[in-house]
Amino acid sequence: MSLVARALETAGIATVVIGSAMDIVTYCGIPRYVFTDFPLGNPCGRPWDEVSQRLIFERALHALEGASEPGFIDVTPLRWSDSASWKSDYMRVGPDNIEALRAAGEARRAQQAALRPQRDK
Repeated sequence: MSLVARALETAGIATVVIGSAMDIVTYCGIPRYVFTDFPLGNPCGRPWDEVSQRLIFERALHALEGASEPGFIDVTPLRWSDSASWKSDYMRVGPDNIEALRAAGEARRAQQAALRPQRDK
């Protein structure tokens, strides 16, 4: 995405990247970046958390309008968790939680199957 942003900027199209991997994104030299300290795949906030999503989007628009120098970085004040341990715990699978994760996955698949339209009717 960072390289696409650079190519678009070269073509005269302003961009802003919202992301959670500051080291990678800044290494690529993007023009404007809004950083959230969230797990990869969740740069715009927790699902259904409209308050934080709106804040992130507003900061991205502000960066798009107001950043006057290349390499602008805005670090949001939002945190995924009050505990720093989320970084080592996020998506961790181990002997102590594998059965609970398996059960949650089976429940989710059953829920999705129940929502699918009946194809045989």
